[in-house]
Amino acid sequence: MPSLPYQGFRPQVTPDQNTLANVPVNSGLQNQNFAAKPPTQPQPRPFIPQPSLPNQPAPNYPQANTNYGQIPQPFTGINQNQPTREANQVNGASANFGAQPAPAFKVPQPSFGVPQPNYPANQPSQPVQPVQYGVPQPNAYPNAPQPGGYNGMQPGQPQPGMQPGIQGIQPGMQPGVQPQMGFAPPVNGFQNMSIGGTQPTGINLMAGPPAIDSFAAPPPPLNIKQPSVTQSATANSDPLYKRCTLNAFPNSSQLLGKSKLPLGIMLTPFRQLLPGDPEVPVIQSPQIVRCRRCRSYINPWVQFVEQGTRWKCNMCSLSNDVPSFFDWDQDNRNRVDRMARPELNLGVVEYIAPQEYMIRPPQPVVFLFVIDVSQGAVQSGMVATAANAILETIDKIPNTDDRTKIGFITFDTSIHFYNLNSHLSEPQVLIVPDLEQPFLPLPYDLLVPLSESRNVVKALLRKLPSLYGTTFQSLSATGKALRSAEKLIGAIGGKIILLQHALPTHDEGWLKVREDPKLLGTPKEVALLQPAITFYKTFAVDCSGAQISLDIFLFNEKYADVATLSNNCLILGGLAKFTGGGVYYYQGFNASKGEDAMKFSYELSHLLTRPLGLEAVIRIRSTKAIKMSAFHGNFFLRSADLLALPNVNPDNAYTVELQILEDIKTPSICFQTAVLYTSSSGERRIRVLTLNVPVTTSLSEVYIGADQAAIAALLVKKAVDRSLTSKIEDARDALTYKLTEILTFYKQQFNQATHPQQLMIAENLRLLPIYILGMLKNLCFRDSSVIPSDLRSYMLALHYAACPEFQLDNLYPRFWNLSSLLADPAIGKKDENGKLVYPQRLNLSSEKLDRTGIFLLENGLQTFIWIGRNADLSLLANVFGQQSLDQVVCGKTTLPRLENDINARVYALIDDIRLTRLLQATIHSQLYVVREDGDPSLRMWFLSHLIEDRIEKLLSYPQFLATIRENVQKAKS
Repeated sequence: MPSLPYQGFRPQVTPDQNTLANVPVNSGLQNQNFAAKPPTQPQPRPFIPQPSLPNQPAPNYPQANTNYGQIPQPFTGINQNQPTREANQVNGASANFGAQPAPAFKVPQPSFGVPQPNYPANQPSQPVQPVQYGVPQPNAYPNAPQPGGYNGMQPGQPQPGMQPGIQGIQPGMQPGVQPQMGFAPPVNGFQNMSIGGTQPTGINLMAGPPAIDSFAAPPPPLNIKQPSVTQSATANSDPLYKRCTLNAFPNSSQLLGKSKLPLGIMLTPFRQLLPGDPEVPVIQSPQIVRCRRCRSYINPWVQFVEQGTRWKCNMCSLSNDVPSFFDWDQDNRNRVDRMARPELNLGVVEYIAPQEYMIRPPQPVVFLFVIDVSQGAVQSGMVATAANAILETIDKIPNTDDRTKIGFITFDTSIHFYNLNSHLSEPQVLIVPDLEQPFLPLPYDLLVPLSESRNVVKALLRKLPSLYGTTFQSLSATGKALRSAEKLIGAIGGKIILLQHALPTHDEGWLKVREDPKLLGTPKEVALLQPAITFYKTFAVDCSGAQISLDIFLFNEKYADVATLSNNCLILGGLAKFTGGGVYYYQGFNASKGEDAMKFSYELSHLLTRPLGLEAVIRIRSTKAIKMSAFHGNFFLRSADLLALPNVNPDNAYTVELQILEDIKTPSICFQTAVLYTSSSGERRIRVLTLNVPVTTSLSEVYIGADQAAIAALLVKKAVDRSLTSKIEDARDALTYKLTEILTFYKQQFNQATHPQQLMIAENLRLLPIYILGMLKNLCFRDSSVIPSDLRSYMLALHYAACPEFQLDNLYPRFWNLSSLLADPAIGKKDENGKLVYPQRLNLSSEKLDRTGIFLLENGLQTFIWIGRNADLSLLANVFGQQSLDQVVCGKTTLPRLENDINARVYALIDDIRLTRLLQATIHSQLYVVREDGDPSLRMWFLSHLIEDRIEKLLSYPQFLATIRENVQKAKS
């Protein structure tokens, strides 16, 4: 197993030999009287999304932009009468996402001879030429500029050369001047802004492919007229924690509506830190200073008045007394500088809460494992792998205060409890076969302190796989097992971890197979994405009230009904959604494949050892005139601005859509998020994130301040909503309509005199079209009849709760040429700042592929190595240890570790990718090796990630822009 820098531990990813000897390989037969197939039989393969392929050998070159077929249905308007999400919406549906009917634009039907985007309208069409590796596509982007990007700093980070002391404070800073990052500040002041103010810098999208450097660009700067109280460069939250879609806030609803841009806040308040990230400062003071009227927390954007004896709240303008400890250290009996306090300098701080913030003793860490031990679960090796992963991780589970509790329930058609009393030498199995009236035998010994019963728990984990090694029960009573788990920990709360293999088929909560291939890719597919019954939603709401969260690990070879078990949509509910949990999906899992066991073990082990935020609530405050109109994420909405989470999941992000109720008169507007939670050490804490955004009256300033990454992430959340409440086709139409609407307005407002063949957009929004094309080609929304509903449901659930950084890399994956390792010895090694050096990122186009090269691509879920048919043999030998291409093992595999520099640097890149995704989304990225002349299905799966090329019925990037341009021209006329 490869050595990965996963916080110092390596879970044992496969069961020991004695265990595996008794675990038969799943035969795939439903009749229990049949013997299992021997281990040499091929196992079911996971679904690989790919276009339909003719039965023929792989061609020399993939035809990325040819083989034109029927394109999607003509662009039409969005149905205004779609149902809203009951828990998601606050007094109305999400605004500005297909709310108005779109013009009936006609999408041109491409065929051979279709004109390329930059052809003049009256020029005869030319035949489309096949695309070849490394050969520029003719006429696609004539006169394309060189790739470029922003030169600005990342907001929220200290500038180079800063003096030691309080982070972000610079001697000699001018009052009111914030660090200049990205675009230059507007010439006119905010109070004098008008429609005809500073013009946004426009670019012609038709001039070339997306500038690859722009993907790493920071958001537009927050050019705030009024300085923070300490003039700190870190007075606002880092965008990784909190960001707004518009960094110049419209002063009225009319201005916002005219701009056509979506308005919202993206939150990842409990994100797990990546290597090199600064820690969030923890403040312990005699008193937490808050406004007496609006209850907001003191922050860098307040003002001190009356000779510094009072502070003026930047939310409601009330003056409050300044506590004496701001200037006097009572313990050491000396004066202190209030301006050095973290809460006056940093946009993200954390307080240790005093006793008045507790309504009961802090909740202990509780893990209750509910494990399916039906025949399929045992035969796949899931039970043995889970037991070994927990056993390897149990000493690393948070338990600093010795209050952590642990328990186990297993189930098939019966429910099995385990007496884990510390006085026992071996655990006792207690079976409850009567599911009509299940009860808890020995309730005080089923959930035990880990510190006291550690040895008994370890004995159970060693014994568990063999207990059910010969089971013939194929049914599972999931619903009753969950009810029993709720009874067991309902009094104190905690985390239920459900490991489910078989479809729930027995007693309460049973499901039937609903997969129907005839519905895939049709408007009726939405029925497969919605839950079959309401039991799991009702159960999840009950758990949320009892401070119980659920994390679901789903394994299947066939249909698992992810839509009902995960179901991250707000109106439909589900186990993970309302309890702040997560969903982990393992298609075609088989522990005999080391890579499958490794992925499951790493992800389960990380979930058990990552930071915990228990019995949490999130409250979002803002300056008056703002209304939170809709929320997206995994939580239960308790009131208009209060989110209840039994567990703050570090992976999960929360998105808030905003409405402007009345004109804003202040020069800036502030948003403050407070997360009240219990840490794994038993401390009650409050994490406060503050974001102050300048207000403008100018449409130009609104566009200059638009954050394309935040806008794209928000549109994905809204599209997931639309997919689950209406149809996937409606979500696709809404995305296309929103892009057309933005580009149409931009042309009418800022570029009326441009050439008809141009398609202009603000420079800081240049990536929005490629992100939306990535959404249309993503498994969430792709128009395809071969994507299983389980996989689509999982991807929808994943995107609905994921942080923006993960979302965007999944929409437009990262792509590099590994041949550059030969030319640059710094690649794959850390620089002077401790950051790993990557190769130059490439555009996702087959033009970048070279048949002599080896390429690396990662999409957040999987990592691919592509080997050209004439790959450099020395590079091949250094990376794979093989002298010829035929000897390289393809498919899901593990890269061999070799004693050479090139292999070590490739491994460093892969390990860094895996560590990032594990900390960011609890995902262990599996490696797939793909040869150009190898398995056609693997080859086409890899090529489907080249977003700028044509995929099945979906257009290439130039064709997509040409279609949008025609829609813009028709809308303008």
